[in-house]
Amino acid sequence: QVQLVESGGGLVQAGGSLRLSCAASGRTFSSYVMGWFRQAPGKEREFVAAIGWGGDSTYYASSVKGRFTVSGDNAKNTVNLQMNSLKPEDTAVYYCAAGIAPVGRWYYPTPSTYHYWGQGTQVTVSS
Repeated sequence: QVQLVESGGGLVQAGGSLRLSCAASGRTFSSYVMGWFRQAPGKEREFVAAIGWGGDSTYYASSVKGRFTVSGDNAKNTVNLQMNSLKPEDTAVYYCAAGIAPVGRWYYPTPSTYHYWGQGTQVTVSS
């Protein structure tokens, strides 16, 4: 009924940039935190970045901090991920997720924090 749809993925050379977007469809709802995860072939799903809507707090994985920026639009129930200085190791399927329970920033990287997940968008970084 409620879906999260990612867009903006694609193929880019190392050093390039991509901007991912995630939009809620169907019945709208308010989330306390929206985040991005990624999963590369043969790897576990890992946390990338998140933003808490109420306090506008953000949290980044160390591997992307300084290169990626997460932002959101509360009114549109969207979250964006601006990815700069992309590296081949950033290649993965990127998933957006929404958590509906209030949590502190220390829980943002935890997958169980999130209750709704998108289907993912492929990001491929070549060199």
